[in-house]
Amino acid sequence: MKRTSILLLILFTFVASAAWPQVPACRKHKIITFDAPGAGTGANQGTSPIGIVIGGWIVGSYIDSNNVSHGFLRSPEGRFTKVDPPGSQYTAAYGMNWELAITGLYVDKKNVVHGFLRTPGGKFTKVDFPGSPYTEAANINSTGEINGAYADSNGAYHGFVRDRDGTITSFDAPDAGTGSGQGTADTYFEGLNDAGAITGGYIDSNGVNHGFVRAPDGTITEFDPPGSQYTWSVGINGWGATTGPYLDSAGVYHGFVRAPDGTITSFDAPNTQVTWPGFIDPWGAILGDTTDVNGADHGFLRTPDGNFVMFDVSGTGTSSNQGTIPAASNPEGAIVGTYIDGSNVSHGFLRMP
Repeated sequence: MKRTSILLLILFTFVASAAWPQVPACRKHKIITFDAPGAGTGANQGTSPIGIVIGGWIVGSYIDSNNVSHGFLRSPEGRFTKVDPPGSQYTAAYGMNWELAITGLYVDKKNVVHGFLRTPGGKFTKVDFPGSPYTEAANINSTGEINGAYADSNGAYHGFVRDRDGTITSFDAPDAGTGSGQGTADTYFEGLNDAGAITGGYIDSNGVNHGFVRAPDGTITEFDPPGSQYTWSVGINGWGATTGPYLDSAGVYHGFVRAPDGTITSFDAPNTQVTWPGFIDPWGAILGDTTDVNGADHGFLRTPDGNFVMFDVSGTGTSSNQGTIPAASNPEGAIVGTYIDGSNVSHGFLRMP
């Protein structure tokens, strides 16, 4: 389960009337790698970027040598700022907008999980749904809206939107289950666009995953690609196009892109066992990763016309759960993500024009 909500690990239809913009010309790229100061060098430790915004600012998390997670902000010049709310015993940074406001979750000394907002100036605000023992703030857009999810006392999950003034509105996909581990969940960094449309997944009463899009007016549309046994909608762009993975009846994962009018197109990266999309840019280019016969991951960029560019970071491992995992791109064409080496240590990479 890659790049989906931590809710799953713990257990809009916005039609644009304007024409799609033209895709920037292809350019040569170079890849640099980086590690957050203090990141651990043992197995399952290291640095994991989650997103990048205009100018090259990067947000993510790292796990230190004591297996404690911290958030980080990396400047275009390579300077790091630790992002840990006061009193945090564990922090994960998930969302960031172009103003450099950051959202995520943290665990306090009583093991209660809170959402947080960090202003560009470094001030932290707790983001909790009233009465919930678990809240995460997964996305923030340019208007300051925050999207996330929270758990109720039964262990079911619900989505929420927090306006810039602090008003929180809860929502659920109509067919979401209400039992423990069921409900409506979010995705990280790319699940909320600037118009206020949200995409994610919900788990029904039978434990089956489906995709949804919530329009800015609150209307929720549920969907599945034809033949899907499992659907998770991971990313949405400003036009309302979404992408993610789905599982067919033969147990094979494919990618899909859902256009603003609801048309769903399935796709597979070449020479792969698993296709897992995670991010869609304004022009319809899709980032994701694939899995080979050894279980190793490889990065891909699917252009709007359906062609694939495959890439790997030098030094990645070639065994199961190792390899290259892109996370997001910015309007300038820079791609950020994680690569996992042969010792199962995570590192950040930046693929730049």
